[in-house]
Amino acid sequence: MTNLMINGLAGGPRQVSKEKLDAFAAGLEGSLLYPDDDGFAEAILLWNGMIKKRPAVVVRPRSAQDVVRTVDFARDNQLELSIKGGGHNIAGLALSAGGVTLDMSNMKNVGVDVAANLARVGPGCTLGDVDRATQEHGLASTLGFVSETGTAGLTVGGGFGYLTRRFGWTVDDLEEVEIVTADGTIRRASRTTNADLFWALRGGGGNFGVVTEFVYRLHALGPDVTAGLIAWPASQADGVLDLFRRVTESAPRELTMAALMRNAPPAPWLPEAAHGTPIIAFVVCHSGSPEQASADLAEVRSFGEPWADVIKVKPYVAQQAMLDATQPKGMHYYWKSEFLPGLGDGVLDTYKAQFVGNTAPANQIVLFHLAGALNDHAEDDGAVGNREAAFACVIQATWREGDPAGDDHRRWVRSAWEALKPFSTGGNYINFQTQDEADERTAESYRNNFTRLSTLKATYDPANLFRVNRNIQP
Repeated sequence: MTNLMINGLAGGPRQVSKEKLDAFAAGLEGSLLYPDDDGFAEAILLWNGMIKKRPAVVVRPRSAQDVVRTVDFARDNQLELSIKGGGHNIAGLALSAGGVTLDMSNMKNVGVDVAANLARVGPGCTLGDVDRATQEHGLASTLGFVSETGTAGLTVGGGFGYLTRRFGWTVDDLEEVEIVTADGTIRRASRTTNADLFWALRGGGGNFGVVTEFVYRLHALGPDVTAGLIAWPASQADGVLDLFRRVTESAPRELTMAALMRNAPPAPWLPEAAHGTPIIAFVVCHSGSPEQASADLAEVRSFGEPWADVIKVKPYVAQQAMLDATQPKGMHYYWKSEFLPGLGDGVLDTYKAQFVGNTAPANQIVLFHLAGALNDHAEDDGAVGNREAAFACVIQATWREGDPAGDDHRRWVRSAWEALKPFSTGGNYINFQTQDEADERTAESYRNNFTRLSTLKATYDPANLFRVNRNIQP
């Protein structure tokens, strides 16, 4: 190899000499990978198979100093830079097409301080990595719903999961970060140190630097919860949705439920006659005592004639991985989301109507119950905002590569989203924005916090080095 063409910040390719790349690589504890190297294909593999990007080079750091060196190299040579944590972002923001990708997968340390109820987590960790380590001590932080999701991307986008009703957004559990900013400086940020930067990192996406350590507050929880799924035929949807409204109105914060409509998968816990037919289901997680869970779920479990009820006492880590099989790596995914202030007049009828006649095997519409601890905070407590959200409505399409109905799936998502958007708070979840979202959707995510984010972007990244993201212009 002589010189390499790498996509630049100005938009076109820039020539970088082999000598310069060799000198850069020689200073790394980790490795610099070219497309023909072992490990390159693995490093650029994304969860959403619809996203096709190929970086010119991949850097796999092993330390914060490696990250500093990479940030300095990209900035000084005016090269486009992307950050890959778990590679689970639906828009494929982990990769830079023709640029430099910083793959954090070798930085997967998790340290649990039981006395302080804190976890120190490397940026390459998945939710499963963190949950397994913390649950050894009967502790947990508020993370997402799929164990293979990257902790870093989930967190900087705000984050929510089964514990959100009890403890808030994921960033409400964030105590401190170590971050490399665009000037190549390693900074600590918390509520008392670099507080403005910490505010921005609590939901502002990857716009402000490369986080090399997250410190999370932990809560006593588990190792067992009462959790699982209960499903009815869609012919019972009216009654089931009314049940969902009633139960969520009075549910204690230990109980989280998500309602979903989809066509039944060929799962062994469903009768064979149900496979491929429309169902309505609740995904349930109750983190209180088994006795409390039994009482709180009695109305749900006795309602109608469910086709399946697989709610049971089980390890929290098993519940965190329960939905993994529904989101395998390499499928094509297209989503849209809105936050809802409640389930007022018209919401549930409109929700149900979007699924009528849908024959796709894996498309679904989900209502996640969120109301609780996140609403206890002021709107400007962290860039994530959206403190009036009570539910997240997510319209999800999934299909295999080569499926000729791909455009139909996307049209269905957009049509359902347009029907449900009038019920929105006006906000949406930044982590669920797809590759084709307009810039206005990013501003909609942050609403009143967006101007402050733009100001802080100008302070910490005036040249917009960190732009392969849901970008906030300085």
